[in-house]
Amino acid sequence: MQPSEEEEPAPAAADFREDDGALNENSAEGAAPAESDAGWEECAPSGRLNPGLHLVATPIGNLRDITLRALDTLRAADLVACEDTRHSGMLLKHHDIKARLISLNEHNEAVRIPQLIEHIRQGGSVALISDAGMPTVSDPGQRLVAATVAAGLHVEGIPGPSAVLTALASSGLPTTPFYFGGFLPHKKGARTTELTAALQRDCTSVFFESPYRLVDTLAILAAAAADRRVVVARELTKKFEEFRRGPASILLTHYQSKPPKGEITLLIAPSDPPKWLTW
Repeated sequence: MQPSEEEEPAPAAADFREDDGALNENSAEGAAPAESDAGWEECAPSGRLNPGLHLVATPIGNLRDITLRALDTLRAADLVACEDTRHSGMLLKHHDIKARLISLNEHNEAVRIPQLIEHIRQGGSVALISDAGMPTVSDPGQRLVAATVAAGLHVEGIPGPSAVLTALASSGLPTTPFYFGGFLPHKKGARTTELTAALQRDCTSVFFESPYRLVDTLAILAAAAADRRVVVARELTKKFEEFRRGPASILLTHYQSKPPKGEITLLIAPSDPPKWLTW
């Protein structure tokens, strides 16, 4: 977890939005997840799912954005490992899935990983989910996947929602190749370095950004390349989804007068865009 350069308002707790079938997750970056399970208790393999680690993509907002295969996997797995058991519990409850949830995050993975590996060795199945999207992509799970592979055990991906691909495909910017940099750094100096590299890159750059830092980020872009095309994709798949496209300077002016809220994916056009890019 990187320390914030400046103090920011505390993120709201995850909540289930009955109005639009969305799970609102405002604490994806940096905040310690809540614990609601009682800890590890050995679980006998059920044999309902092939032994191994199953990475299950979950909705990034709208709870209906989940595949039939994902639902089947979550129902059949011996264990469902997740960032925050209370948050994921709401998703499972919405789909009437009864599963044994255990937490797996940066605060406990050193202890959890050997337990999960041993469960798989004994013929058990573990479904890994994150608060939103594909596990391991700017979310916990990379070390568990690497440890499972190193142990010679089966790893399987169940594809589904992705904020990166949803934003990229709908952005109006070139989609191949593209660069994904995860969350932009908290500290302004490191963020400036990352954005400068993006402006020089000959492909679309995609980042996650906090609503509390978006205006500062757009100011850095506008100062360096005022006319560079930028896309702000906000609250993807949720009721108030927004795509705002335009030169960095124009988007800066907009969000200075209307501070953004929610989860944000930021896209920056390549340094030498194709001729068909006319907006």
